[in-house]
Amino acid sequence: MNPTNVTRRDFVYLMGLGTTGIVLSSCSDGQPTPQPQPPAPTELWLYVGTYTSGGSEGIYLCRLDLATGALQKLAVTPNVAEPSYLALDPKGRYLYAVNELVEYEGKASGAVSAFAINAQSRELTFINRQSSQGGAPCYLEVDATGAFVLVANYVGGNVAVLPIQQDGGLGAAVDVKQHQGDAGQEPHAHQIRLDAANQYALAPDLGLDKIMSYRFDARQGKLTPGEPASFSTRAKAGPRHLDFHPNGKFAFGINELDSTLIAFSYDKEKGVLTELQTVSTLPEGYTGTSYCADIHVSPDGRFLYGSNRGHDSIVVFAIDSEGKLTLVEHVTGGINWPRNFAIDPTGAYLLVANQKGNTVVTFRRNAENGQLTPVGQPLDIPAPTCLLVVPPSV
Repeated sequence: MNPTNVTRRDFVYLMGLGTTGIVLSSCSDGQPTPQPQPPAPTELWLYVGTYTSGGSEGIYLCRLDLATGALQKLAVTPNVAEPSYLALDPKGRYLYAVNELVEYEGKASGAVSAFAINAQSRELTFINRQSSQGGAPCYLEVDATGAFVLVANYVGGNVAVLPIQQDGGLGAAVDVKQHQGDAGQEPHAHQIRLDAANQYALAPDLGLDKIMSYRFDARQGKLTPGEPASFSTRAKAGPRHLDFHPNGKFAFGINELDSTLIAFSYDKEKGVLTELQTVSTLPEGYTGTSYCADIHVSPDGRFLYGSNRGHDSIVVFAIDSEGKLTLVEHVTGGINWPRNFAIDPTGAYLLVANQKGNTVVTFRRNAENGQLTPVGQPLDIPAPTCLLVVPPSV
């Protein structure tokens, strides 16, 4: 086992062996005795965020079978208004959900709800709820220290930081950054994404055609505009989401309104994006209406995936050593308005939330060429909007 890649579960396992003297044993030639690895996971937990206005009951708990790709619905947490995006704390003890509302407690705002996770059943228990400080929160993320939740408010056109309390509940926002546009522009923050170093937060704003850059103070939860403070996309591109490459040198953004992807080099010392390439997410010759939604890099860093709503597809690109993209395929079968999708941490499966299709579908991912093959039966869930796969190490 590579000591630099030991997970929390691996550590507990090794400590258990150490108490019996097994880990400390060695061969007669002085070399460490090879130790048995903990068994590979056979299943993963999956939380599904939804639109309750679309007929769902709340946040669904499911199980993903890693041998077959089959999905099983286990439980639902009801009475959670519009939990359209979900995030997990680093230790897997708490789950946070936006409440994508435009009015909360009589003010023009949505909310963020906190839940404790049962360590055995993985069911959720409500802790508390706080204002998101802006209407229609649509994305949130927990920082690497587990101390803060960062949230993007679409209608509010701002981003906010909420502290996590000792019991996993949320305190009132400690920082809010209101985006401002030129005449005729209306800000619509669609994401706020922390880099691997937990030092910079990038916030695509669909209304301003900008990706804002903030330095993040992980001690105080404060956001300070970067230098430069933003990257400008093409006019009316509509930047929506971005994802980082595992090597930290590249980032990739998806633009909702003009159906394009941008490959960037990323300066992690300054939080600065530099455009490398822009490509269409749609097949050549396609003339219908379509809007991009989500984007993810495969865990091995070799492939990039994006979703098209209207064309109803997942587009697949290969990523070369320079961060450039080459089209692999468009996958269309069983996809209906793919608002969100997720690649499981093992890289074996890609799961798609069909918002209008009212299903979650599973594709097996070919690690060699990045291509997707449908497996199993679609799982019926009304208006699914977010898929959160729990890593096996938490």
